[in-house]
Amino acid sequence: MTLPARSAVTTPAAVASLRGHRSFIAYLTGESASLIGTAVHGVALPTLAILHLHATPGQIALLAFLSQIPTFALALPAGAVVDRHGKKTVLVVSDLAAAAVVAVIPATTALGTLSMPVLYAVALMLAAVTVLHQAAAIAIVPQLVAPGLLQQANSRIGAAFGAADTAGTYLGTAVVAVVGAGRAFALDVVSYLVSACCATRIRTAHAPPSPKVRRRMAADIWEGLLYVARTPLVRPLVLCLAGTGFGSALTSTFWAFHLLTTVRTGTTGLGVIMGVSGAGCLAGALAAPRIVRRFGPGPVLVAGFAMYPLMSVPLLFAGPGPLWLLVLALAGGLQLAAAACAGTTQRSVRQQICPPSLQARAQQTSTWVVSGSRPFAALAAGALASATNVRTVLLAGVLVLAATALVLWRSPVARLTTMPVPASTAPTDAHRSRS
Repeated sequence: MTLPARSAVTTPAAVASLRGHRSFIAYLTGESASLIGTAVHGVALPTLAILHLHATPGQIALLAFLSQIPTFALALPAGAVVDRHGKKTVLVVSDLAAAAVVAVIPATTALGTLSMPVLYAVALMLAAVTVLHQAAAIAIVPQLVAPGLLQQANSRIGAAFGAADTAGTYLGTAVVAVVGAGRAFALDVVSYLVSACCATRIRTAHAPPSPKVRRRMAADIWEGLLYVARTPLVRPLVLCLAGTGFGSALTSTFWAFHLLTTVRTGTTGLGVIMGVSGAGCLAGALAAPRIVRRFGPGPVLVAGFAMYPLMSVPLLFAGPGPLWLLVLALAGGLQLAAAACAGTTQRSVRQQICPPSLQARAQQTSTWVVSGSRPFAALAAGALASATNVRTVLLAGVLVLAATALVLWRSPVARLTTMPVPASTAPTDAHRSRS
């Protein structure tokens, strides 16, 4: 795909429709390819750790901790770095770095040297690279599309990711069964290389000029923190997302472990549940714009946050057998449909009102508050499982998620009936003031 040079009038952000928008298509293709590989990774990793390396609950908790601690440590600096540098460059470099890191797993599998410490190291390094990549991937969207297309763009991104997740999950299940869990990671490596190639084809609108005097990174980070803390619609959203992040981390730490050891779904059953869940994500993302137009963003966000813990309840009572497998698959599909609908909506709300020069820092402040709690949730899950059992950890996660939904219901966000817009927008640079 060859991208023509664009004049100032025909920058990507000025395109009136997503149809034929080459830069957005290149972006979506690359990120979707990467997610297919990540979905294969998601099937292969628990299979490799639990069934082949016989990891204990403590080791699973440590693996989860190491895969999540970089978000807490690096999310805020990543936002400042991305706002200072070209987002396209960050996407390409981080994809290539991720491919190199993941390649360690199939290499050590072939050499017969794979071990839990190898998985720990890969999880830590891959998570660090992913923090930087995701900061750029989210912040670049308002530079690709006009502000009036943000909701539609985020909906398509969510839908494409749901489809990629489903395809990758089923592909991963098949590949793990045929070539083994260790070798399946080669697909993840290829997906990162495809993503890097697609990222080189992206063209974006010009970002606002950087200040002539470059401030210290701490000052840039502080500016992002203040923006989130002082913006009335952003603050309650981020706080509620933080509760959701902690609660979902409690449940996800032992989700695959519980399914493989207690519910005894096997790798195929695990893949079926993950695949149906991915299909639900696709459906929820596609339906989000229409539902928001009908009911308003506030009610959609409240309903989505409430549905998420409700659909976790069947996992607490599930046992072996095809009937429970069907129930868990349907619950997973509905859960991720609600999550995708609410997720694309809250992201569009925040991107609409955020100044372009703060996009990455505002996003990464949210990521730090939301995902930064996950490693500590993983440690808490391990400690609670050691003191009680895995089912108690799952129950604690559901209760935290339910409390978060209640907090959002009582916040001003619940009364948001239309998408917010800035107080003033100039016709000549509307796409910048709304990004």
